[in-house]
Amino acid sequence: MTATDRAVELVVTAARAASDKLASQIVAFDVSDQLAITDAFLIASASNDRQVKAIVDEVEDKLREVGAKPLRREGERDGRWVLIDYGEVVVHIQHEEERQFYALERLWRDCPSIDLPADVVSHSR
Repeated sequence: MTATDRAVELVVTAARAASDKLASQIVAFDVSDQLAITDAFLIASASNDRQVKAIVDEVEDKLREVGAKPLRREGERDGRWVLIDYGEVVVHIQHEEERQFYALERLWRDCPSIDLPADVVSHSR
């Protein structure tokens, strides 16, 4: 099983939105073989709490434009790790410290990565 075309479309849209708000370390994984509840994860980092919120807002705006509505959102109050669940796709926006500590890439490294287009730039800090 692989991520649906719609899931990949949502991942790319979310990745572009994160890139537009200067997110770093933007990566996507096809987790459809490992999880029955979602097809893909997008993970991106921010250097501070305000940037986490700005990236989350941009991701939600851009996904809303393509007809996606979040089923739930967690972690917004703390602004350190916000998870937005769209059903087919789960978006993780993490403060750089949480990103290093939880190392989601290590947990999902056996899953295939989803290639992101060249206009998705992971901004370095």
